[in-house]
Amino acid sequence: MLADQARPLFEEYRHLATAELTDRATVSHESAVYVATGGDRISADRLRELRTGVVDLAARAGFPDDSDRARNADFDLQLAALLHAETGMVPAEAASRDVWAFLALVLLPDVAFWRYPQPPKDRVLGTDLTRHVFGRLWWRAQLVRSPGTTEPYSALKILGEAAFDQIYARRAALGGSPHLVRAILRVWNGLDLAGLNERDTLRDFLKRLLRLAPFVLFDGIAEGALDDELLAVAQESVDAQRPTAPPPAADTKQSGQTAGVVVEPATTASQKEDPVRSAVAPSVEPRRFRSVEICAGAGAQALGLERAGFDPVLLVDSKADACFTIDLNRPAWDVICMDVVQFHPNMRQETLGVDLLSGGLPRVKSSATVGRTEDTEERAVLRASIGLACAMRPKAVLLENVPDLVESPHFETDRLWIESALRDAGYRASWRVLNAADFGVPQNRSSGFLVALQEPYFSRFSWPEPDRLPPPTVGQVLGRSMASRGWPGAEHWIKGADRVAPALVGGSDRRGGGDLGPTGSKKAWASLGVNGSSLGDEPPGADFPQGEHPKLTVDQAAMIQAIPENWRFFGGKTSRYRQIGHAMPPPLATALGRALVVALES
Repeated sequence: MLADQARPLFEEYRHLATAELTDRATVSHESAVYVATGGDRISADRLRELRTGVVDLAARAGFPDDSDRARNADFDLQLAALLHAETGMVPAEAASRDVWAFLALVLLPDVAFWRYPQPPKDRVLGTDLTRHVFGRLWWRAQLVRSPGTTEPYSALKILGEAAFDQIYARRAALGGSPHLVRAILRVWNGLDLAGLNERDTLRDFLKRLLRLAPFVLFDGIAEGALDDELLAVAQESVDAQRPTAPPPAADTKQSGQTAGVVVEPATTASQKEDPVRSAVAPSVEPRRFRSVEICAGAGAQALGLERAGFDPVLLVDSKADACFTIDLNRPAWDVICMDVVQFHPNMRQETLGVDLLSGGLPRVKSSATVGRTEDTEERAVLRASIGLACAMRPKAVLLENVPDLVESPHFETDRLWIESALRDAGYRASWRVLNAADFGVPQNRSSGFLVALQEPYFSRFSWPEPDRLPPPTVGQVLGRSMASRGWPGAEHWIKGADRVAPALVGGSDRRGGGDLGPTGSKKAWASLGVNGSSLGDEPPGADFPQGEHPKLTVDQAAMIQAIPENWRFFGGKTSRYRQIGHAMPPPLATALGRALVVALES
């Protein structure tokens, strides 16, 4: 089922009841196409048999009228084995999103929409196979299957979905190798985890493997030797997670000395990073606050809030590349790669009652898009975010979106229901549009913000005031980079780039790519001497003509967002640019975070 035919069917089916979808289930469709990939073409009878088997499994889990988390988990395990064993697909076929769209929309639409009511499109269309209702299960079975054994799919039971997703979806560098995944599961199944947090230990284990991945060809190591290597790494993680006994108390007669050695006070991580602060820091560190970040993207907003005093206990984002970016820069932060619409705080008890829930949400559209796919998805995230705030009960909420959500009469209805829901949950809300250029960012970037706090915190909150100094210009920020490869026109370019930049436009998965936005944005960039038609791979060199406009590199785009130069981004060029274009500039997040800290401090 090709994408252009699958999307309208998805939009139609998402509003139908399960019984209606059962009536639509069939083994063929006028829009379906057959693509020869080798082997025999599957017959209609085989498809009917497959449907019968899947429906029988679903019925044991409550289909069509009921379901619960425990039965869903068991259903997924059994379905993974059935799909892999009975479909007869090879990986090249299973890598096709169109195959999974056919199964979810033609053969099994009732089961697909029962398993995930009101699903986001990737659950059905296969735009991300790690999240497809059926495709993700086939690939899980493909990775763990042990041929030649009496129970080839028994390893599916070792880890739950969230843990397995850490290996496959979020840790793509590890999850692409069945040989390595099976070894991970064998080793994990034999560990003594008594008294440990299994999730934290697994995260530590996988991060240690990721550090080895650039230097070790795991697929080239025989099974027994690989198990030994992984067991040694896993044991390091287990040992690191075991609580250590406190050191023996110092002899008071030694006045802080033991065997002639002066015992120095412990140095905090922040003091190691800032030796000046270390020299003048008081003995009591400033209070730190706990936060949860949704729609976390590349972590730029969380970075800004960290500077203000917030440490995230959890970050949530649906894009694997963005989650990996956070892992590259803050390996200690706990990130889960899933749609926020599917997340509930009961999945992670530590999120309940945190100090702050924050997020930069996908841009809700104007009234002109009401009813379109993009409007439905963005508003679903907005509603889910407010629902999370009400269920999670943080002391404060900080959500960022388009300025129109704050100011436009077209969004009055949205503001009313948001304020009503938060008021019923015990919050008072305030709206404001802030421009990043007012907080030291070289970019004319306005965003709409919602801040909601419980009392007595709300009465203490004041929106941050703009900086007194003007922001740096594009020339000041990018001048050194533009001149780094000997471009003779750099000095002249710097003088002409004498203003802040227009807002970077990251585009979306539906449209937009590796350029600096629509026509108006490109004209604004051209006035600054930048070619906005696409992104460059490196700054202009010595042979670049003096009269031409250079293109921005991905790293230069990050500098326009005031993201630190040592913040690394994962993925291809377009993916990295989108992560940057969608980010909140960290200095703006820091200013908002400090205003919230003032309100939250007793």
